[in-house]
Amino acid sequence: MRVIFTGGGTGGHIYPIMAIIERLKERGISKNDEILFVGTKKGLESKIVPAAGVNFKTINIQGFNRKHPLKNFETIKLFLQATKSARKILKEFKPDVVLGTGGYVSGAMVYEAAKMHIPTMIHESNSVVGLANKFLGHYVDRICYTFDDAAKEFPEKKKLVKTGNPRSQQVLSLHEEKIDIKKKWGLSSEMPTVLVFGGSRGALAINRIMLKSLMNLKTKPYQIIWATGTYYFDSVQKKLENVDIGNNIKVLPYIKNMPGLLPEMTCVVSRSGATSIAEFTALGVPVILIPSPNVTHNHQMKNALDLEKAGAALVIPEDDLNPNNFVSSIDHILLDEKYAKEMSQASKALGVPDASDQVIKVMEEISR
Repeated sequence: MRVIFTGGGTGGHIYPIMAIIERLKERGISKNDEILFVGTKKGLESKIVPAAGVNFKTINIQGFNRKHPLKNFETIKLFLQATKSARKILKEFKPDVVLGTGGYVSGAMVYEAAKMHIPTMIHESNSVVGLANKFLGHYVDRICYTFDDAAKEFPEKKKLVKTGNPRSQQVLSLHEEKIDIKKKWGLSSEMPTVLVFGGSRGALAINRIMLKSLMNLKTKPYQIIWATGTYYFDSVQKKLENVDIGNNIKVLPYIKNMPGLLPEMTCVVSRSGATSIAEFTALGVPVILIPSPNVTHNHQMKNALDLEKAGAALVIPEDDLNPNNFVSSIDHILLDEKYAKEMSQASKALGVPDASDQVIKVMEEISR
């Protein structure tokens, strides 16, 4: 099966695609030369996709400027040019199906494919539907989604298929390489442990609350692995130079093998991006979510509230974050084994262990 994948800008648009590609190859449905990822030069995809050995092409496109509407004339002009570039790629590659996950590049590619009567589909990872997917919902053959709230935003009910986030299935296949925290960092393998992290670059608000809460946390009967993010690691280390943080707190820049560490954690403190949530629910890890307020349509808050409603998470809005509610939330999970177990069960109930296969099934159904 020849497939064009398209999406970009953020990891939430890229990682689901990478999970599907991996599964297509595993099952022998598509060879590497039958797969093409179309993104942009400036997006995160330009680094991630080629590094994974996946064929990659770019088109020039940009998003709408909400603050300066007059600049959108250039955006419209670029979109029209992008559809021409998309048509050229589609004619040359001759895909059996085109799948988009969001981002403006996805809008141009999937829209043009639909106009050419090529089977098309989109996947929405968040609770709030992005602008590109909302637009494409009118034209595609199928709409795959993760959260029920997202499905409500699409009027085309017959096109909807609940598949979950493909990252869930990928994480389950990766977590067998477990990290031995005792061997790697000298921590106890018997003591409850919380992982605090804000993504690969880190999150300023999460690092700040950790710094404010250290004196309280270092006396607790549990351990903390604090991944500051690569961007903030040096500044955090400088602030900790003359601070005794105790023996139960390990400070790191980044966790390379997250799927290998998550099953060993009693609880995780994190942002609430779609990819992270897919990982947590796949493995049934209780979470304390501090949604980023700096995202489109505040979708991280909506993602987080969906998990909290299901009993799988505690949510602390960034504006309400303080050392008292931060530490008490961690205490609530790590010091109450029964509650932690209930959260874990609720989290796992939300995960879709065969999400990639579910998406591939839809691809095969509509492909020509």
